[in-house]
Amino acid sequence: MSRTLQLIKELVARGEIRISEHGYDELAADDISVEDILSGVAAADLVEDYPDYFKGPSVLVLQKDPDGLPIHVVWGIPKGAGTPAVVVTAYRPEKDKWSDDFKTRL
Repeated sequence: MSRTLQLIKELVARGEIRISEHGYDELAADDISVEDILSGVAAADLVEDYPDYFKGPSVLVLQKDPDGLPIHVVWGIPKGAGTPAVVVTAYRPEKDKWSDDFKTRL
């Protein structure tokens, strides 16, 4: 597991979370609840790791909603800070742009 994803999971478990404005917009657009995101992060699978992203370390992960449907979430941690875990964006991955397991871009 990436160090960033491990820290994200720890921060979420402690309730140290923020949803970006863009994140809220994308959640609403794809009918994803904040609760779905928060409840699914413990079992999240790493898709892409961006430890040196200029805004701070971030990860793209695959999570599942309560119905088992896939959700991609970009989580980040502000540069120079150790908290909070930030939902940068979240969306339902398009089947024609991802492998069958939604972990590899086509």
